[in-house]
Amino acid sequence: MYTLTYKPFYQRRLPHLQPPGATFFITFRLKDSLPQPVLEELRAERERAEGVLSRIEDPAERPRRAYLEQRRLFGKWDAALHTVRQGPRWLENPCVAQIVADSLHYRDGKVYDLWAFCVMPNHVHLVCRPLGKPDGSYHPLSAILHSLKGYTAYRANRELGRKGAFWQDESYDHVVRDEQELNRVITYVLNNPVEAGLVQTWEEWPWAYVRQR
Repeated sequence: MYTLTYKPFYQRRLPHLQPPGATFFITFRLKDSLPQPVLEELRAERERAEGVLSRIEDPAERPRRAYLEQRRLFGKWDAALHTVRQGPRWLENPCVAQIVADSLHYRDGKVYDLWAFCVMPNHVHLVCRPLGKPDGSYHPLSAILHSLKGYTAYRANRELGRKGAFWQDESYDHVVRDEQELNRVITYVLNNPVEAGLVQTWEEWPWAYVRQR
């Protein structure tokens, strides 16, 4: 069976190999922010999509269709995060959202170039390009997220007076292929609170950011 490259519903580790100089679109969410029945439904739909892709005989057509399926499935996953009425929404707390936003800005120019982000009530979208290191390698995306999620979890839990896991282990990551896709992804990220019905324009959302290019 053909396997989709990105599995946002249960991927626990980001790839150790990353294209040099690549820009990534990353989404991570709060612990238990999606109920198990929703996750099972999304997983079943992904498996059905993989079955369809496996029956495509044209090897050139298969990656194109896989890319479109990944976009579609991610859209359903993200829409579920917008509409779910159970699970934690700790990022609605302005102090907690600000902790995450400040942490994203802090790493800009240190371990990545920050293109855009949006802190939603139960998840975060991030667009960034990991920076090179003196030895010629790049800051690993896995290490960047481990540091970011670890620090923000500690600070957020302290702010909320709670203990335990704050972020879900798995994340969604996607390599941005070109300038056209970068513009599309950034627009998607900025408009997330609009699509969720939280504001009329993205500029009204306090925890959305885009680098001026």
